[in-house]
Amino acid sequence: MPEMSSVAQFMCRSAPWRLFAGHVVLPWALQGHELRGDVLEIGCGSGAMAAEALRQFPDIRLTATDFDESMVEVARRPLSDFGPRAEVRQADATALPFPDGSFDAVLSFIMLHHVLQWEQAFAEAARMLRPGGRLIGYDLLGDGTGRILHRREQNTRLMRHVELRQVLDGLAGVGAVTKPAFGGLVARFTAQKIAA
Repeated sequence: MPEMSSVAQFMCRSAPWRLFAGHVVLPWALQGHELRGDVLEIGCGSGAMAAEALRQFPDIRLTATDFDESMVEVARRPLSDFGPRAEVRQADATALPFPDGSFDAVLSFIMLHHVLQWEQAFAEAARMLRPGGRLIGYDLLGDGTGRILHRREQNTRLMRHVELRQVLDGLAGVGAVTKPAFGGLVARFTAQKIAA
């Protein structure tokens, strides 16, 4: 799995992004869903979304992961303010180091296009969920405008909306909803693991 480009790292670490991510993007991405219990964020970047989730939902325990060790170090700083409610770990989204059914929610915010085998990352996210748990996120799409805007970005693999839908529908025991937004540039998604 490739590490973030220097441009993506700069953007992710910027104060404007952290402010915008916490106050605008997180509520939009969560689509009205409340977070409870144990939460996993894959591809946490600077930790901006994780920090805001911890602020907004004071009863959750959040484990933030990223493949890029330098981003793990960046995320540890703001998340250390939350004490034992927050943990930051280096992890590959395609081979998560947690037992099956470890989390009540798995979050993925605009990072899956950095995972060349994003289908496997979705399978891992579904494996992490407890019965009734929810996968929530959004990512760039490779349809139309998205393909044109991101064609020069290296080490990425954009998904088309139909591919996203097929992968989510194919996860055993998970009901999924996808919602393209911004003219098909991105898609929000949710999937709930069916209780056994």
